[in-house]
Amino acid sequence: MGVTAKKFGNLTSGEEITLYHLENKSGAYAEVMDYGAILVKLCVPDKDGELTDVVLGYDDVQQYEVNGCFFGAIIGRSGNRIAGARFSLYGQEYQLDKNENDNNLHSGPNGFEKKIWTVKNTDSDKNAITFSRISPDGENGFPGEFQVSVTYEFTEDNTLQIYYSGISDKATLANMTNHSYFNLTGEGSGKVLDTYLTIHARDYNPVDEFSIPTGEYAAVEGTPMDFNKAKKIGQEIEADFQQLKYTGGYDHNYVTDNYAKGSRRTVAVAYNETSGITMDVISDCPCVQFYAGNFVIDEKGKNGHVYNKREGFCLETQVEPNAVNVEAFHSPVLEAGEKYQSFTAYKFDVRK
Repeated sequence: MGVTAKKFGNLTSGEEITLYHLENKSGAYAEVMDYGAILVKLCVPDKDGELTDVVLGYDDVQQYEVNGCFFGAIIGRSGNRIAGARFSLYGQEYQLDKNENDNNLHSGPNGFEKKIWTVKNTDSDKNAITFSRISPDGENGFPGEFQVSVTYEFTEDNTLQIYYSGISDKATLANMTNHSYFNLTGEGSGKVLDTYLTIHARDYNPVDEFSIPTGEYAAVEGTPMDFNKAKKIGQEIEADFQQLKYTGGYDHNYVTDNYAKGSRRTVAVAYNETSGITMDVISDCPCVQFYAGNFVIDEKGKNGHVYNKREGFCLETQVEPNAVNVEAFHSPVLEAGEKYQSFTAYKFDVRK
């Protein structure tokens, strides 16, 4: 129980990476590493009491150096897409790397998920670990020296809590998230299309053919985008609906209900009948990106498994994609000296 550590492997540079095991009294556990502060494993009981690893990932740390799918990644400084890989802040324009068509995705090809983090603190009583790093001024094109930390805490009721905090000496962007892919019947068990999903959101952001939001809020009601009542992920994923055609399935931002700055609420719920596992997503963020794993192809994952299309789903808490360039969206701007704080939790239980 508590927090233990073991060697996970070596990067191609030779640097040693450590894996941290956070286990509660029931034996359920999460494993995270100092490379990218990445969530590697999340093992929770199914309806029969069998521990099930519900996140996709790799057995080899060198695979995480590539990790084109961002499995388990802490994304920073800014999650999701920025149109044209550029933005202006207080009259100055900033150019970022283009790593998806003409856009910047998840802060570029060398974001926070490709950095070695420092372990700032471990707390065996809370099954918690805090990683920190200093992102220098200009890293990945973003202004300001950003001192950032991420805490993972795995509670006794099988909730993985993630706390983000940071401060910058210049105005910058801060819109961090976790990019875990979930499969509630276990990683490598096949498609997630039979998993039921609820998203508490009246509106979503339509996108163009490059997955950049058009700047609108559109009602989900009467469309395949509506998950206000639980339905299977696969029920309408192949519907004759332009938004789903643009993105090859669900890959959209939902503007969640009852947002108030700093307040936590359940934004989504997933449930699988086969395993009985339920997952509540609790956050203080205004939005959540639902991605159905549409572009995962022949990824050699854990335990000899090969992951393919729609074998994991993501629920990434955030502000709207490209929000820095759309005045009507929630702002991702962090002012100089202001404290950045964000919270998201994934709470697991079973229905028998």
